[in-house]
Formats: sequence, C-alpha cells, structure tokens
Amino acid sequence: MARPDKRKFLSFSFLGTGTVKRHIAAKAIARFKQRVRKLTRRTRGVKVETMVAQLSRYLRGWRGYFGFCQTPWVLRHLEGWLRRRLRAVVWKQWKRGKVRFAELYKRGVRKDLAAQTAGSAHGPWRLSNSPALNIALPNAYFASLGLTPLAVN
Repeated sequence: MARPDKRKFLSFSFLGTGTVKRHIAAKAIARFKQRVRKLTRRTRGVKVETMVAQLSRYLRGWRGYFGFCQTPWVLRHLEGWLRRRLRAVVWKQWKRGKVRFAELYKRGVRKDLAAQTAGSAHGPWRLSNSPALNIALPNAYFASLGLTPLAVN
C-alpha cells in the first residue's frame, strides 16, 4: 500500500502529514496549461474578447471540477499565469512600437515608461510582467471582459 502523499486519484494528489489536503496533481496542471496555450495562441488572429469568451467556457468547467481543492494558492498562481499569458497576447496584437506606445499612454501609463516599454527589444512573455503592462491591462480589465476567476474567495 502506498502512502496518500504518493498517490494520485482522479487528477488529485494529497499533501501533508497528519492532516492530508487535496491538491491538484501535477499532470492536471500541465494539461491545463497546455489547453490554455492552445486557446491563447498569439497567432490565432482573433480578438481578445473572443479569446476570453472561449477561454471562460473552459475555465468554468475546470473550476467546477478542481475548485474544491484544499490548496487555493495553486488556483491563484494559475490565475496569475493566465493573466500574464493574456497580456502577452494583447502585446503581440498591438504589433508596432507606435501603436504600443499609443495604447499604453491611452491606458494611463506615464509617457517615459510607455516609450521605454514600447521600444524594448524583449519578447512578449518577458514584457507581459512589466509594470507598464500591469498598469495598462490590470486584473480588472480581464474581469470586465468576462474572464472566469479560478480561485473562489
């Protein structure tokens, strides 16, 4: 017989000694990320609103199954990763430096920070965690598009 912390059951694993907690298995998290990457490919050619609507259908089902795990920090971590992924998609859709600068400035980023970010040679994933994109595309922006939250408060 294997110990509970060594077993996986219905995409859950179990953590802890004494008080055992339900945790999402590593393979389930990897499948989640793979599916989200497929739904949010930067070269899909769809609007962010459409992408978020398709993504929200998947997230509602996923949250319905895994939402009762006893390690909510995993869900919060996945939410942060998902929003960073969406910021990278939006950055890629803005395409040119002039458009990027204009969009950042229009969304409340200081002129010098917008110019520095728009002219950066770094890739979309690295810039998606920059202060400028966090100001321009806050969590509330994605909530307003209808992005389903994973972690239920």
